[in-house]
Amino acid sequence: MVFKGYAFIVAAAVLWGMIGPFSRLAFQEGVAPMEVAFWRALLAWILFGGHAIIRREVRLYPKDIPYILVFGLCGVSLFYFVYQMAVKQGGAALAAVLLYTAPAWVIILSRIFLKESITPTKIFALVLTLIGISAISMGKDAGQGSSPISVSAIVFGLTSGFCYSLYYIFGKYFTGRYSSYNLFLYVLLIGALGLLPWVTFTPKTPTSWLALMLLVIISTYGANSCYYIGLKYLDAGRASITATIEPVVAAVVAYFWWGEVITVQSYMGGTVILCAVILMIRSGEKQ
Repeated sequence: MVFKGYAFIVAAAVLWGMIGPFSRLAFQEGVAPMEVAFWRALLAWILFGGHAIIRREVRLYPKDIPYILVFGLCGVSLFYFVYQMAVKQGGAALAAVLLYTAPAWVIILSRIFLKESITPTKIFALVLTLIGISAISMGKDAGQGSSPISVSAIVFGLTSGFCYSLYYIFGKYFTGRYSSYNLFLYVLLIGALGLLPWVTFTPKTPTSWLALMLLVIISTYGANSCYYIGLKYLDAGRASITATIEPVVAAVVAYFWWGEVITVQSYMGGTVILCAVILMIRSGEKQ
C-alpha cells in the first residue's frame, strides 16, 4: 500500500512538472499568459465541478464564503497568472524551483494566521531558502545568451510560491469540511471569474487548444487527483517530500523539449531551496 501511495505522488509530481512545457507550447502559439491562466481555471473547474456533482459533494457553508472568495482570487486567479508569467519570463525550470519557496512563506503566514511557533530549524530552513534565491538571482540564463535572469522572472516566481503557500493555510482551515473536489467546485469558478476581466481573447490554433487541454487534463485535474489518492496511503509529510521532484521533472522536460538551460549556480540555488523544503517538512513531522 505504501508503494502505491508513492507511485501516485510521483505521478502527480511528474504531471505537475509538465505545467511549464505545456504553457510554453501555448505561448508559442500566440496565447498570452493571462488567457492561458483563465482557460486553465475554467476548464479545470468543469472537470472538478463535474466530479463533485457526480459525488454529490456540493455543500457550502455561508460562513466560509469570504474565505473561499479570497482563496479563489489569490490561490487561483493570481497564482495561475503569476506562474504562467514566471514560465514565460524565466523558463519552466526556474519557475518550478521558485514555486518551491512556498514552505518559506508558510513559516511566516502560519505564524501570523495559525499562531504556529517558529523553531530554530524553521529559521535555518528559511535562511537556506533565501541563500538559494540569492544564488538563482545572481546566476545567468545560459539558454538566452548568458544574459542575467530578469528581476521580473524572480518576482513572478516568488509570488507564485507565496500563492502556492496559501493552499497550506486555507487547507488547514477547510480540512474536514470539504473534499478537494467540493472545494475546487467553488474556488476554481471564482478564480476564472477573477481573471476574466483582464483577458484578451485571441484566435487559437488546434495546437494551442491541444496545449491548453493537456495543461488542464494532465497537469491540473490529473495531477491533483493523483496527489489526493496518494495521500490516502502516505502521510502529508512524506507526500510533500516526494512531490519535490517536480522541479527536477520540469527542468529535464524543459531541456529536452525547449532546450532550456540554466547555469550550475542557479541549479545549486535550486538544490539549496529543495533541501530547505525537506528540512521544514521533516521538522513538521517530528512535532
